[in-house]
Amino acid sequence: MRKLLLAFALIAPALQAAEPLAMDVHRDANCGGCKAWISHLEASGIRVNDHVEQDMSAVKQRLGVPPRLSSCHTGVIDGQFVEGHVPAADIFKMRAQRDLLGIAVPGMPAGSPGMETGERRDAYAVIGLQRDGQERIVAEH
Repeated sequence: MRKLLLAFALIAPALQAAEPLAMDVHRDANCGGCKAWISHLEASGIRVNDHVEQDMSAVKQRLGVPPRLSSCHTGVIDGQFVEGHVPAADIFKMRAQRDLLGIAVPGMPAGSPGMETGERRDAYAVIGLQRDGQERIVAEH
């Protein structure tokens, strides 16, 4: 019986359902691309807390998003920002890079998540902003 209890104690944590990853997303009420990006996140297993904002510039400034990296919406996950139409796979990778304040896809490139427009796909980079203020490309699509 003792061996059975010990075995159960070892596997019990794995049997518990993992808490889904959650992200706060700040967006303008009238942005359809933002809603489509949120759908992309949710389809990738990220639970979204959707915040409709009146002043996105103030939100970006508060979160430390430089204007040169700006896009239409801003997410926050584990204290890091996610600016614009960043693919969910890059968000998962960012979480392991604690030297980053956040990542961004500036503008709204066609073909990025939430900006799908038929067959058109613009090449774009996901830019990481390091805590020392330096930028680096963390992914290219």
